[in-house]
Amino acid sequence: MRTLRVGIVAGEASGDILGAGLIQSLQRRCPGIQFEGIGGELMLEAGCCSLYPMERLSVMGLVEVLGRVPELLRERRRLVRHFIANPPDLFIGIDAPDFTLGMERQLKEAGIPTVHYVSPSVWAWKRKRIFKIKRCVDLLLTLFPFEAEVYEPTQQNLRFVGHPLAEMIPAQIDMDLAVEHYGAGSGQQMLAILPGSRGSELKYLAKPFLETARWLQARHPDLMFVMPAANQSRYDQLAEMVADEYSDLKLKLVRGHSREVMAASDAILIASGTATLEACLLRKPMVVAYRMAGLTYKIYSRMIQSRWISLPNVLAGKEMVPEILQDDVRPEVLGPLLQKALDDAEYRQRIEQVFGEIGDTLRQNASERAADAVIELLEQRGRPLEIGTEPRSQRG
Repeated sequence: MRTLRVGIVAGEASGDILGAGLIQSLQRRCPGIQFEGIGGELMLEAGCCSLYPMERLSVMGLVEVLGRVPELLRERRRLVRHFIANPPDLFIGIDAPDFTLGMERQLKEAGIPTVHYVSPSVWAWKRKRIFKIKRCVDLLLTLFPFEAEVYEPTQQNLRFVGHPLAEMIPAQIDMDLAVEHYGAGSGQQMLAILPGSRGSELKYLAKPFLETARWLQARHPDLMFVMPAANQSRYDQLAEMVADEYSDLKLKLVRGHSREVMAASDAILIASGTATLEACLLRKPMVVAYRMAGLTYKIYSRMIQSRWISLPNVLAGKEMVPEILQDDVRPEVLGPLLQKALDDAEYRQRIEQVFGEIGDTLRQNASERAADAVIELLEQRGRPLEIGTEPRSQRG
């Protein structure tokens, strides 16, 4: 029987995590299956052949992306031509909808079954995108249970699979070891500071976050701060900033290990994004903040339909953590909110309970459920499969 080929494209670090888990699950079911497209380090380690560096797709913001549009469109055309000339049995786009949905539409029209893993945030803004997604996607894999309702008008073929982070975090984090390596001393509180992984996020958030740490240190001299950097480039950027302007802070800067740092912390000051879900699954109180270019914010703010921007609040269906945006991202606003997160025992207990319930809901063995759905689509489309002996996951 011929080898099964899958085209796959991820555009962000979070998509790399999802892609690696799905690749490994499909490999266990379909021995010899091949993957090629765009992936990060985790997907490459899992066996994906990358045709283009994933980092070049990681662009955030409407204004910030403008300078990269010609390059991104050129690369998308090249990928589409490659896959149409060498048709895979299936194409999977992981998140990055502005890039992957256009590919999926063209490949679907060429007769290649398409899967989109991670629903775009249609619940938050541009809800009419569900009609475009229907035209582009044969199967949509969603991470959150509330998303299915949004797609009812189009009767989208959809499967809620849960979120892999919900399985990974309890299994991978040794809390005692995390505290030993990254935590504060006995009786000392620790605040984790995560201004984001993109250069544009550091541009807008690093200084306000460090100024907030200085504000807190003036009022809590024993408080310790730890800031994980996403990679060596971000580490060098932050190290220079700290050495030049914030050497007075009791701050430990580390490379990577953001999850362990959050696990060891008492509270977190964090940029809005996937990391807030990790913090939620670790059941940590946090203050979520975000700043972007003024024009980008004006455009986004008019399109947002959700009451909240952070996943912890969206998943809870109520405001569990403060969300601070744009000009309000300053020490006198963030500082008091972080004091509450550190010191209010009743609030911390409520966070622990609600976030624990969210984790239980999302813990669905996501990669296995996603693999189930992908295999079913291939079978429906008459793709001959040589399925391994490992049993499929239990469907909920």
